[in-house]
Formats: sequence, structure tokens, C-alpha cells
Amino acid sequence: MGIFNFGRKDPKEQATKEQATKDTPAGAADGAEKPRGLLDRLKTGLAKTAQVLRTDVRDLFKREGRLVDEDFLEELRGILVRTDMGPAAAEAIVVDVRERLRARVVDPEVVLDSIRTQLLARLRNTEAGLTMAASGPTVILVTGVNGSGKTTSIAKLARTFTRDGKRVVLGAGDTFRAAAVEQLTMWADRLGAEIVRGPQGSDPASVAHKAVARAVEVGADVCIVDTAGRLQTQSNLMQELSKIRRVVAKLVPEAPHEVLLVIDATAGQNALSQAKGFKEAAGCTGIVLSKLDGSARGGVIVPVTEQFGLPVKFVGLGEGADDLEPFSPERFVAALLEGAFGTEA
Repeated sequence: MGIFNFGRKDPKEQATKEQATKDTPAGAADGAEKPRGLLDRLKTGLAKTAQVLRTDVRDLFKREGRLVDEDFLEELRGILVRTDMGPAAAEAIVVDVRERLRARVVDPEVVLDSIRTQLLARLRNTEAGLTMAASGPTVILVTGVNGSGKTTSIAKLARTFTRDGKRVVLGAGDTFRAAAVEQLTMWADRLGAEIVRGPQGSDPASVAHKAVARAVEVGADVCIVDTAGRLQTQSNLMQELSKIRRVVAKLVPEAPHEVLLVIDATAGQNALSQAKGFKEAAGCTGIVLSKLDGSARGGVIVPVTEQFGLPVKFVGLGEGADDLEPFSPERFVAALLEGAFGTEA
């Protein structure tokens, strides 16, 4: 479908096309078949976290007849923190193991079961699907710092809707980065979605308003708006995100129906400051965990959901258009522990 560009095309945009092409993930052809099952893909995505557990936790079991004493528990705590699951979850596991095996010989199965039980207890209440509009377009704002995988995650999200036969309008509101606009435009062409864009440096809220207006006009099912992604400590960005919320609500009173924060799984504990800043400004309703492709420690999901009460809606498991999956705590923990210990979790 067509591109709706309100305003002249910036002369610098052509120079960004090569970079945008490079940034656009490979393997994004429509209908591309996923080569492996979801559990296998999750295990690959959690490989770095599983490696910490596989090597370090197993080292704790090597000494025959070792007792569960404070030295053992302190080592276990340090290992768990290194998975990025955070001190609260690590401490809960340590307390649970202490209670179960106080002054007894280390039992690997009990430690494994404790990790499983405590992680599920923290993640089960975060599972939630997308909130969809009862009528008219569902408006989804997507935010996150530059480099988090925000634009690519939008494309993957759009793909999930177009694959279900829904009409999608995209709003290229990250107007300060021409490469982001070009990248999203290429995705729109590839996925059969309309895109509304403005001149480089134009008001993101204006683009958001026009995108939602277009979605209403053409009877689209979903409008997904990209937003500026400068560092979360910049107050002007936070004010802009709040403004975007106000202008879309003027067209669709219930909008935005979702405000998704894209967090790079490789960001580690820095993801916590990202979540705090964006949640306060944009009223985030959920998280998309991107780049869970084996290069990150995926345990960061745990402290983010605990501290901010934000459900993980999706996880990005690769670079293709279909590499976005609804988050399931059960599958997540099963893949993590099976990958780490080689047993069914």
C-alpha cells in the first residue's frame, strides 16, 4: 500500500537508505517458514543465561558430599545475579534452597526445582496479551532508546497483524533519525502496510496524529506509531512522549490502547533505568524484549517485571519478520532450564 508523506522528503534521506537497508533484518520475506520449534528457538535465545547456569552452578555440585552451608549459598547467589535476574529473585532462590536443604548434602535436583519455582512465581502474573480496541483502530505506541531494536520490533509486530489479515497503518514518529524512517518505510512496503511520515526533524506528535487520523479514515484495524528514542534521561523526550499520548486520544478517546517499551536484552541492568524513565513519561503498558538471540542474558525480564509491574508481551528471537513470539513464562523457564541442565524443566 502507499506511503503517506506529509511534507517534503528531506534531501538527506536518500543518503540514509544504504544504512537503513543494512539495518533491516535479513530473512524477512513474507511467509518465511520458521526452521525450528519455539522451544528450540527460546533455548538458543537464552543460551548465554543457560551457559552461566550450566557451567557455574554445576561447579557447585562437583565436590562430593558438599553441604548446603553459607559459603555454598553465597556462591549460588553470585551465580544467579550474573544471569541478570536481579538480587531479589536470586535471594528468594537462595532462601528457598536454604530452607529445603539446611545443613544437608547438596542436591542438584532441589536447586533446579527452586530456580524453576521462584522464576515462575515472579513471571506468571506478568503474562498478558495485547489490549485491542472494541471498535475502530487499535492504537499502539512503541518507545525505547535508540539501538534497542525498536523499529525492527515494530515491523515484526506489524507482521503479526498483517499475517492475520488485519489492515495496518504505521506512523514514522522517530523523525529525528532519517535512517529509522527509511527502515520503517522499507518494512511497510514489504509487509503491505501504509505508512505516514513527515520531514526529518518535524514534530513527532504531529506524525502520530496524522497516522491515527489516516487509520480512522481508511478503517484500519491497527495503527502502530514509532516514537523518538533518545536517552531516557532527556526531559524533552519525556515531554514529547506525553504529548503524543494526548494528541492520539483526541482522535480515538481510548487511545493509546498499548504503549510498548522495547528493551534490548543485551542491556542488562541498564534496562531497569530505561523502564523507569519511559514508564513514567509514556505510561508504558508492556515490554517487548528484543535481541534475545543468544547474545544476551535474558534473566533481566525478572527484575524489570518485578520492579515496574510491566508484563512482557513479546520476545524477539531473531532477525526475521516472523521472529516475534508472545511471551509465555512457562515456555521461557522451560527453555532456560532445559538449555542449562539438559533435562526437561
